[in-house]
Amino acid sequence: YACSALSNMDARHHRLALKVMRLTRPSLVSSEPVTCESQDILGDTLLDAMRQDMRTSKGIDRFALSGVLSLPQTFGNIFLGETFTCYVCVHNDSDDVTSGVQVQADLQTSAQRLPLGGSNIVNVLGPNESVDQVLHHEVKELGTHILICGVHYTTSEGEKLYFRKFFKFQVLKPLDVKTKFHEVNVSLS
Repeated sequence: YACSALSNMDARHHRLALKVMRLTRPSLVSSEPVTCESQDILGDTLLDAMRQDMRTSKGIDRFALSGVLSLPQTFGNIFLGETFTCYVCVHNDSDDVTSGVQVQADLQTSAQRLPLGGSNIVNVLGPNESVDQVLHHEVKELGTHILICGVHYTTSEGEKLYFRKFFKFQVLKPLDVKTKFHEVNVSLS
């Protein structure tokens, strides 16, 4: 998960699971090459181990960056003007069929509540099936934002259930420029 989630779920276990992941660019995995000379006590042991490591690029064993990409494990920073993109997935963890699955996502800021998507109703969601969507929103306000994801569904017994989760994050200034002007009195004689 990309950020902290607060949930209003009661003691009842829901049949559906809601997962949210922020989508960001992957980064190159770095390795820390440790080598020694072949005449040292370890000989080529470190070099052989480094060549077997999947993070090491073939042909350039002592280079710190590899060709392996890694997705961020944390939510990271979001800056004003950036497009917030997230993946929302609802998965049926039970052995029963659920119906009328509806996912709704809103973004709450200090000034307003914006609908991001959802409202598509999935008629039937079988065991181990998922419904997912990718949401996009250009961030235009600083401060605390809360992604609110709610799920409505009906069990096979006809019971209508609802749960929601909250994902809180901060929007930061991308750049803060301050200028000062000073007058310099220079007299040329």
